[in-house]
Amino acid sequence: MTHTVHPYAHRLGIIRDWKSRWFAKTPAEYRTNVMVDSAIRRFLKKRLRGNYVTSTEIERNQKAIRILIKTSRPGLVIGRGGEGSTKLTKEIEKVVRTVKGAPKMAIRLDIEEVRSPESQAPVVAYMVAEGLEKRQTFRRVLKQTVEKVMANRDVLGVRIGIAGRLGGAEMSRTEEIKRGRVPLQTLRADIDFAREQAYLPYGVIGVKVWIYRGDIFDKKEANK
Repeated sequence: MTHTVHPYAHRLGIIRDWKSRWFAKTPAEYRTNVMVDSAIRRFLKKRLRGNYVTSTEIERNQKAIRILIKTSRPGLVIGRGGEGSTKLTKEIEKVVRTVKGAPKMAIRLDIEEVRSPESQAPVVAYMVAEGLEKRQTFRRVLKQTVEKVMANRDVLGVRIGIAGRLGGAEMSRTEEIKRGRVPLQTLRADIDFAREQAYLPYGVIGVKVWIYRGDIFDKKEANK
């Protein structure tokens, strides 16, 4: 009772698939793979901040690691003539080499474009953080963002929460805005969730976004 569950993990195996897909034969191999995945995700989160990345998925076979980056601005990641993706692949290879015991594997980078970015929680969370970092008033940022999101016909409900030293106040507090429905306990509800941080001179402000995009009844439809 009253436990807060991550909306993505809550729906794993029902309407969601795992974001890391591979098989390990031994506990040592499993441990190494988890450490490599974690290092790659940490690096990409920092490196691609501001590139409107919605998710990073990792797949493995015996010879290569395939990284699928979903973004609403693929041009920023790929770069002119594919320079950006080539450079990023080399940087990821360096990151993998820093993990102790990681086997030498080829890195394959796939970049996929996401339609309607306003219906993706990571993009919306970054939009809020960007507005706060530009010194806009937090109430205005929340109101404008919610209106933008609700203007999208795929979205049935949105909830945005921010916490920290809002408006530079001495005491930290939380503010929240909600429109429409966000049924967190309904397992077939397609709810996208994301966290983001806005870095301000007087401290960090945390941003959480929940977006409800209707119910999914067919598992094949969910996997698409």
